[in-house]
Amino acid sequence: MRALTVFCGANTGSDPIYTEVARQMGHLLASEGIALVYGGGKVGLMGVIADAVLEKGGKVIGVIPHFLAHKEVEHLGVSEMHYSETMHERKMKMFELSDGAIAMPGGFGTLDELFELCTWAQLGHHEKPLAILNVNGFYDALLQFLDRAVSEAFLKTENRGIILDATQPAEVLKKMRNYQPVHVPKWIRKEEI
Repeated sequence: MRALTVFCGANTGSDPIYTEVARQMGHLLASEGIALVYGGGKVGLMGVIADAVLEKGGKVIGVIPHFLAHKEVEHLGVSEMHYSETMHERKMKMFELSDGAIAMPGGFGTLDELFELCTWAQLGHHEKPLAILNVNGFYDALLQFLDRAVSEAFLKTENRGIILDATQPAEVLKKMRNYQPVHVPKWIRKEEI
């Protein structure tokens, strides 16, 4: 893995553990020589992980829409910054620049970004590993929801395997490195997506 996208909050959350694990994740990416691709912000967990990668001499690639950059949330110290017109273009660019994605704690934006990539994987658009870093049990209820979606026949068991989950940064990287892509049904062809 040369680069990984990390989706996370524009806030730091109520528990200092979120900031601490974001720092750990950033330091680990830098020590492993993996570039961080992220939303380009200087605020919240986004800013924390970017700063942590930079502290250890790692590469940080930001992707931010012009309208957010103008609201003064742009991180001016990153290695490389890409600008987009829309949020969808931002997601596409982050996807293109990375070899997989990790969702850390966040809100609507984090979930939107993660689940769009999950849908693309389910449809056979990519085979990149996707993971949740479940800090402090933050995503326990979401993981239970996904398991219920399987038990209620709304999600196939093999597609549930698209989202890996771990509680520690090193564990999430290990699972991503060992990821085996989900088999896509023959009736779905990439040219139809």
